[in-house]
Amino acid sequence: MSTDSTAMCRGGSGMEHWDELWPGGFRFRFDDNVFKPSTDTFLLGDFAEVRRGERVCDLGAGIGLLGLLLLARQQQLHITNIDIDSAACALAEENAAVNGLEDRVAVLRADLRDRTALPKAGSFDLCVANPPYFPPHTGRVAEGSRGTARSETACTFDQLCAAAAYLLRSGGRFCLVHRAERTAELMDVLRRHRLEPKVLRFVQKDAQTPPRLVLLSCRRHGGAGLAVHTPLLLQADGGESDELRRIYFKDRG
Repeated sequence: MSTDSTAMCRGGSGMEHWDELWPGGFRFRFDDNVFKPSTDTFLLGDFAEVRRGERVCDLGAGIGLLGLLLLARQQQLHITNIDIDSAACALAEENAAVNGLEDRVAVLRADLRDRTALPKAGSFDLCVANPPYFPPHTGRVAEGSRGTARSETACTFDQLCAAAAYLLRSGGRFCLVHRAERTAELMDVLRRHRLEPKVLRFVQKDAQTPPRLVLLSCRRHGGAGLAVHTPLLLQADGGESDELRRIYFKDRG
C-alpha cells in the first residue's frame, strides 16, 4: 500500500484518505477513525484462494478493500460486499466506481442475521470475512462504529458462520482471519455449521514470537482433513519479511 495521495476532513469523524494498492493500482478511500485498512485484511486477501469467474461474498465488507485485493489477483470475479453500516457501504460503492468495477462489484446494506435481506441461499462459491475479534463487554473495544467493527455486538461469530453456510453452495469455501487465541472455539463453531476447516495458517511477528492471528479456509459439507501450513512471518532479519512485502504489493513498485 502506498503513501496517502490526498487527505480531507469529514464532519463528525476523522480524516479521510485516498490510497492505492500500488502505484497505478486500484485506488480506495477510507476513514482513519472508523474504516482504516489493516494488515489483517491484506493477509486474508492473499490467503483466500480465488478462481476465474467465481462469485464471492465479503461478509461485513466495510469499505470493500478485501474485494479490491481479490480482484487485484484475479480480475474475473463477481464480488458482493455486505455491510450493515451505511457509511461503509457508501465508501465501498465509491471505491468500486473510482476503479471502474461497477460491473464486477455489488454493494448490499444488510444485516447478516436477517436472511430475508440476504441474497438467495447457495449463491456464492466463496465467502470471506475479517470479522470482529472480541466478544462484547470484554473491555477491549470502543463505542460506536469502531466498537461494532472490533467486537461481536452486531453479529456474533456463530451468526456470521450461519450466514456463510446459508450463502455458500455445497462445496463452497469460507475464508477468514481471526485471533489465534480463539482457534479452538472457531473450529467448533465452524463445524457445527457444516463448514469443515481444510487449511490453517498461523501468523507470527517473527520466528521467536507466538502466533497472533490465524487464517482459516473451510469447505461447506467438506470431509475431514486439515492441512496446516508453515507460519506466516511478518518480520525477518529485523525488517519486513519478503512475504509481507509481496502481500502489500511492494513488488509491483
